[in-house]
Amino acid sequence: MGNPLFATKPIETLMKEASESGEHSLKRALGPLNLVTLGIGAIIGAGIFVITGQAAAQFAGPAIIISFVLAGIACAFAGLCYAEFASLIPIAGSAYTYSYATLGELTAWIIGWDLILEYAFGAATVAVGWSGFVSSLVGFFGWKLPFNATPSVSLLLFGHPIHAQVDLFALAAIIVITIILVVGVKESANFNSTAVMIKVSVVLIFIGIATAFAFSHWPHMVANWHPFIPKNQGHFGKFGWSGIMRGAGVVFFAYIGFDAVSTAAQEARNPQKDMPIGILGSLVICTLLYIGVAVTLTGLVPWQSMLDDAAPVVNSLKKLTLATGSHTLHWVRLGVLFGAMMGMISSLLVYQLGQARVWFAMSRDRLLPKAFSSEVGTGSRKENASK
Repeated sequence: MGNPLFATKPIETLMKEASESGEHSLKRALGPLNLVTLGIGAIIGAGIFVITGQAAAQFAGPAIIISFVLAGIACAFAGLCYAEFASLIPIAGSAYTYSYATLGELTAWIIGWDLILEYAFGAATVAVGWSGFVSSLVGFFGWKLPFNATPSVSLLLFGHPIHAQVDLFALAAIIVITIILVVGVKESANFNSTAVMIKVSVVLIFIGIATAFAFSHWPHMVANWHPFIPKNQGHFGKFGWSGIMRGAGVVFFAYIGFDAVSTAAQEARNPQKDMPIGILGSLVICTLLYIGVAVTLTGLVPWQSMLDDAAPVVNSLKKLTLATGSHTLHWVRLGVLFGAMMGMISSLLVYQLGQARVWFAMSRDRLLPKAFSSEVGTGSRKENASK
């Protein structure tokens, strides 16, 4: 008799769970477009407006474009693995479920908690970042908040006072997204699709404005792209080809999130067909958008000027606005701020959705209390009841 800690979950059992329907099951309501937008929502956040310029300034210069291509290729191989698993085992849980089917219960338990913590910390970080963009948006119009957005609170922990701050905007974002997720997965996917369309439109507008500027100021753009691969400064990772490779390692984190699509495998209408489209389609679209931003951003302003710049895209537009006196660019800056906010909202939604699906899968396997899988969102219950 084998060790139960390393017991695997039979594929037959997993497939039976995948075909379940009823009050306490997940409804297959997501099509390929929903899955693609889930992937884009998780991958593209405010990072596209930040990490591109910072990685160019610190590691690769204009050759950060090559770094994005290399990182995208590396992610494509990982995406193929996720697509294969999600097609073979189309149920909630992502890497947790795949580990249970192949490596055993102990490994699955560890990976399940890794995913829960990843999505929890990711959601908290994104929510705090979103709060910062709200403050920036308020400042853009010259307004002043009538209240303190981060009040201090005092708590007693084991008899010892602890002083902390509560970010009200971040808390509000998490509460609102939680309510949307409770309503139902279809409604959540539609909300995410709307947010993704807004932020992708903002990215495309930025690329379009920058491209138009390039054609009218071509010598300026070419000067910023020269040399395309800056000479190495004598240290590994400081420009040159080693800098390109290091830049690829840094921007690789900008792609993290495509795996969240696989957590919704049990809610895909045709997982064998739709899951590969969702995972690989979102990766391809995001890679093209990242490359487009990298090409235009490094052409707009010298990459050296983006060092330690917390908002290189917004600040590059500000510099162009001052240089050209264009009111259009002034409002494009507002659009970028709004697009970044929508990007973070969609990322927050996907992180919370993914975490809930991992909780659900682990609870169903009795590795967490049964309460976490005994109830599904209100929208799912209503939809199943009407079947």
